[in-house]
Amino acid sequence: MTATSSALYDIPGPRTRKRHLLYGVLSTVLILVLAGWLLYLLFDTEQFTSAKWTPFEYEGIQELLLRGLGNTLKAFAYAAVLSLALGALLATGRLSDHRPLRRLATLLVEFFRAMPVLVMIFFIFVALKVQPLPALVAGLTLYNGSVLAEVFRAGVNSVERGQREAAYSLGMRKTQVMAYVLVPQGVRAMLPAIISQLVVALKDTSLGFLITYEEFLHAGKLIASNLDYDLPFIPVVMVISPIYIGMCMLLSWFAQWVAKREKRSPKTEAVDVGPADVGTLLPGVR
Repeated sequence: MTATSSALYDIPGPRTRKRHLLYGVLSTVLILVLAGWLLYLLFDTEQFTSAKWTPFEYEGIQELLLRGLGNTLKAFAYAAVLSLALGALLATGRLSDHRPLRRLATLLVEFFRAMPVLVMIFFIFVALKVQPLPALVAGLTLYNGSVLAEVFRAGVNSVERGQREAAYSLGMRKTQVMAYVLVPQGVRAMLPAIISQLVVALKDTSLGFLITYEEFLHAGKLIASNLDYDLPFIPVVMVISPIYIGMCMLLSWFAQWVAKREKRSPKTEAVDVGPADVGTLLPGVR
C-alpha cells in the first residue's frame, strides 16, 4: 500500500485527521468521566472500607474461592472437549451425502441452537434428576456443540471449490479430502469463531450456581450472603469479575498464539522459488 492511495481505503486529509483526533479526545474524556463517576459512587457507598475487604484475608474464604475456581475450570474443560467433539460429529452429519443423515443432523443443530441453555440445564437437572456437574456440562455441550457444528461446516465450505475438485481428481476418498485438504485449510477461518464460542462456554459455567453446583460464582454468592460485613456484594464482584475477564483474555491470547504458530509452520509457509535462468528449458525441449 502506498502512502498516497489505496484500492480499498482513501488516505484521510488534514480536516479528516483533525476530526478523527477530536472524536478520539472526546471519547477518551467521556470514558474518564464515566470511570470517575463509578469510582465516586464506590467511595461514596463505602465499598473500599477495610471491614468489607477483611474477609478475603481469611484462609477459609480463600479456599472456598479456589475450590469454586477449580470447579469452574473443571466444568469448562469437560464442556469444551465434549462440545468440540459433538460439533465435529454434527458437522460431519450436515456435510454428509446421505439425505436422511443430513436432515437428522440439521434438525438436532437447529433444535439445540434454538433452546436456551438455561432451560436445557434445568431440564436435565430437574426432569432427568442428573447431578449438578453432569447436568451443567450436558447443557453446555448440547448448546455450544450445535453452534460449533455450524462453525465447522462454514469453515469447510469456505475452502475454494477447486481444492476439493483437485483432491478428488487425484483419487482421494471423501474422508481423505476432508482430513487432508478441507479441514486443515478451514482451520484458519474457524479458529476465531471457535475461541469465541469457548469463551461463551466459559462464561456460561456461571449458570451452575442456579442448580447448586459449587462453581466460582456460587462461592462468591456464599461469601456475600453469609458474612456479617454489611453484605459485601460489590467487593465480591470486584474480586470475581477480573478473574473471569482474565480467563477469557487468556483464551483469546491462546488463539492468537496458535494462529501465529500456524503461519510459521513449515506446512503452511510459502516456499521461495529462485528465478529461472535465461537458458533454462522445459524437459524434452531443445
